[in-house]
Amino acid sequence: MKCVIFGAGKIARGFIGHLLYLSGIPFAFVEKSDALAAMINARGQYTVNILGSPAKNCLVRGASALPFADADAVAAAIADADAVFTAVGGKNLNEIVPLLARGIERKAAAQGGSLNIVTCENWKMPATILRAGLEAGLAESARPYLAENVGITEAVVMRSAIEPDADLKQSDPLAVNVQDFWQLPVDASRIVGALPDIQGLQLIDRFTGFLERKFYTYNAANGTVSYLGALFGYEKLADAAHDERILSILDGVYRETAQALAKKHVFPLEEQLAFTLTSLKKLQDYTIEDYIERNARDPIRKLGQDDRLVGSARLVLEYGIVPENLCTAIAAAIYYRNEQDEFAVRLAAIRQTEGIDAVLAKVCGLEANGELGRLIKARIAWLKEKGWLHG
Repeated sequence: MKCVIFGAGKIARGFIGHLLYLSGIPFAFVEKSDALAAMINARGQYTVNILGSPAKNCLVRGASALPFADADAVAAAIADADAVFTAVGGKNLNEIVPLLARGIERKAAAQGGSLNIVTCENWKMPATILRAGLEAGLAESARPYLAENVGITEAVVMRSAIEPDADLKQSDPLAVNVQDFWQLPVDASRIVGALPDIQGLQLIDRFTGFLERKFYTYNAANGTVSYLGALFGYEKLADAAHDERILSILDGVYRETAQALAKKHVFPLEEQLAFTLTSLKKLQDYTIEDYIERNARDPIRKLGQDDRLVGSARLVLEYGIVPENLCTAIAAAIYYRNEQDEFAVRLAAIRQTEGIDAVLAKVCGLEANGELGRLIKARIAWLKEKGWLHG
């Protein structure tokens, strides 16, 4: 069994590569940054530090990387692989389609057996994006192979990975600090044949419900703590997640999303409320030194109609629940300020020159005077009355 990992960032090294190494499965990264690929090849190893559990730290040996630009070498690696993982960021998925197509064409010509592609992206419908791109760009001769022998499925990445401190980075510039979390849930329904025997791999049959459960619980909570945390001047996520003002709103967000998810997917409300505690534990974990700025970055995307806050509020409203606390988080996000973030600057420009109604319409995809639009504006007024929001 051999694997290829597109991307060599923190999740690729600190989760996917780590699990493959522990499982004794050879793998190679495919990395767009020539400097990072060269460093991996030169050093040949890197450290994975498990936050709060140093006894579990691991030195990943035999690491190698193929430059993104070396299309022939990448295609050969894919043709020889049993599984390909992607950890490139959802917005970059289309960039890897030509390389995947070239590798699949080579594997098809060699009658190389089945291939599974597992997307490890915090993105909407990443497997659909890849399959559509491959169906459009693949050579005619390889299309039957794609249809019959290639599984394109999705994983949910629930392990946090962060940069090490300056001292560790100096001694090992490839080191990564990760959360003490080991499960990698994967949609079983879209696999062709079998995936390699990977430590931590969980095959989930009802994956859509699981994916939505994670997204509307973890991502909505993260957005709530990030934008309210920024409003209150916090730098670190864990500090913000202990603030009683934020916790009160976060508890409401958990209750709103839990009720909607329980109704939609027909599972006990108590079970979903218990699941929210795993999200809160992660947010409050001081060993995960994660920053508000990183999590609040690109508020225009994160305020999108189907993203963590507005998408959650729309789901909650659909099931007859008033998303008051989610709308409080949306209100805070609309007022997010960061002069070093071009998207936050752009959001502020829309808000200041065109007004809140324009933000709701252009950024959130909502009717300014619709039910959600009116509720968000009411929560903006509430935040101002509390003295928490200015401007």
